[in-house]
Amino acid sequence: MVLLRSFAQLTVLLFQSGWWWVAPSPTDEGALRTGHGDHGEPGHQEHHKDSYSTFASEFLESRYLSDDGYPFPTAPPVDPFAKIKVSDCGVTKGCIRYGKPGCDAETCDYFLSYRRIGTDVEFEMSADTDGWVAVGFSSDKKMGGDDVMGCVHDDNGRVRIHHFYNVGQWAKEIKRNPARDEEGIFENNRVTCRFKRPLYVPREETLVDLHLSWYYLFAWGPAIQGSITRHDIDSPPVSDHMISIYKYEDIFMPSTAYQTFNSPICLLLIVALTFYLLMGTP
Repeated sequence: MVLLRSFAQLTVLLFQSGWWWVAPSPTDEGALRTGHGDHGEPGHQEHHKDSYSTFASEFLESRYLSDDGYPFPTAPPVDPFAKIKVSDCGVTKGCIRYGKPGCDAETCDYFLSYRRIGTDVEFEMSADTDGWVAVGFSSDKKMGGDDVMGCVHDDNGRVRIHHFYNVGQWAKEIKRNPARDEEGIFENNRVTCRFKRPLYVPREETLVDLHLSWYYLFAWGPAIQGSITRHDIDSPPVSDHMISIYKYEDIFMPSTAYQTFNSPICLLLIVALTFYLLMGTP
């Protein structure tokens, strides 16, 4: 009690001596001495601007303005999606192209590239679609029991990497997704993406080891609210041989429109027609 009483007395003395009083500014002192404010009316006093608000406003101005008085530039944008280089195909990465002769990652109906980076494999995919593009790893060229990686364009404009497993003719999404460092873009009515996946994975039914050779299944098609639907063509293309991740090939597969004159029946008809024209009618 004695200590509390002493503290209270000390507080009163400090207030009376003016130690805790904020000193008025020169303008305020002049107004107080004359008893007139800026309006010349007796008893009117201008409210004093506290030093903290003044400091805060000056600090904010100096924080967001450069020395020349101009606003500081905003943060730089996120790095854009780096275009896929087809000049590296067959040299530093393997490529599969499906479409018209001479097409590239921006003009092929479907494009895939792969290359090893340390203990990972980097894949790049692109297809002429506004929905999804995927690659499957198969042991028999047929859909069913396949490990599939797909890039899906959702309703928010984003392209996300998903992991699927083919159950018969149906692709089931798998929660465990081995993809990392994923990028994706939807531009010029094309879905394009890039991601990495480990070369070796623990043995599991829905994941395959990429250090082994597999037939590659290629597919693309529309998506509804970020979910894939049936692929665009009834018989999606498949690599004609098993692909090794250690061999960088540059494979071209002509699309259906450019396969017409390669079929045996068409060739036979062309030969028969040529012979008929050369020999003439009897």
